[in-house]
Amino acid sequence: MELRDIFVSTMAGAAVVLMGAFYALFYALGKLNGNHLALAASFACYLGLVAATLLLIDALDLRGFWLLMTTAMLIGYLLAPMAIWRLSVDIHEDSDIQHPETVPPCAD
Repeated sequence: MELRDIFVSTMAGAAVVLMGAFYALFYALGKLNGNHLALAASFACYLGLVAATLLLIDALDLRGFWLLMTTAMLIGYLLAPMAIWRLSVDIHEDSDIQHPETVPPCAD
């Protein structure tokens, strides 16, 4: 493995983590506020994640089983924020949690 490949794989690995985090963050903010720009930014970050993954595959010369694993990772990164959002919405719709503005004040 050449020094260049070590550097590229390190930077690409960091980009995978950062782009995945930004994708989830912008997706949640977009859904929470109904902001289409944040949703577009989330999918742009996902494309950055895909690009970083392709760089990582090339730098590490991944083949066979590892290509299957990176494909599974990309699918998981794509679907996880959507599933977590859906789960959060469903849990909070069915909960009996009272919001602070609806809780009666305490008697002193």
